[in-house]
Amino acid sequence: MLDWIKKNKKGIIRGMFLVPIVLVMIISISHVVSWYSLSNPISWAIYLSVAIEIAAMSSIAAASVKVKGGVWLVFIIVTLIQFIGNIFFCFNETDVLSKEFKSWVELTSPIFEGLGSDITDVVAQKRWLALLEGGLLPIISLASLHFFIKYGGVDDEKISTPVIEEVTTPVEEVVTPVVEELTTTEEEVVEPIKEVDDSVKKTSVLNALKINMTKKINGTDKWG
Repeated sequence: MLDWIKKNKKGIIRGMFLVPIVLVMIISISHVVSWYSLSNPISWAIYLSVAIEIAAMSSIAAASVKVKGGVWLVFIIVTLIQFIGNIFFCFNETDVLSKEFKSWVELTSPIFEGLGSDITDVVAQKRWLALLEGGLLPIISLASLHFFIKYGGVDDEKISTPVIEEVTTPVEEVVTPVVEELTTTEEEVVEPIKEVDDSVKKTSVLNALKINMTKKINGTDKWG
């Protein structure tokens, strides 16, 4: 079991990021439907809600891989719609006469009083509750999607980096040995030429002496 977890560690972690994305997406669709149904038939409200969720995921995926264009504009628009839909649904469904709501008001009244809210204002308390319950859902979903995409590229970066380091070699390390082998100093070129020239001169003088000696011996030397 432990070996399987180690081998599939990456997939398990990515799956954990995927769970809140799917769950929040399903919940958010139903929430946004309630807002779109104010001015659309229920069928159109469902289509629009699904389209908004797909657009949100596409925009955050494009932004994570640094796609240029109006990605951030689309992301801001769809996120705003998600906020509105989720907050409206929570506000519309809150029962101010329920025991749970009264307990919530009693619990949070010191905090909201510090923010300038009247604890006797039921509508204001209802707004705060809707803002917290509905407004945090899109943030959780989009943050999980961002981590899901980023974590998928971690291993790719680790694999590609050593390959680049092995292949790329500084130009100096390649060129310098070759240049050192090919470059020859002037002395190294001139000295052998001088040695050859001196050898040729000596050989010519010796040959001339041999010819003169031969002529004298044979009596053919006119200057002897």
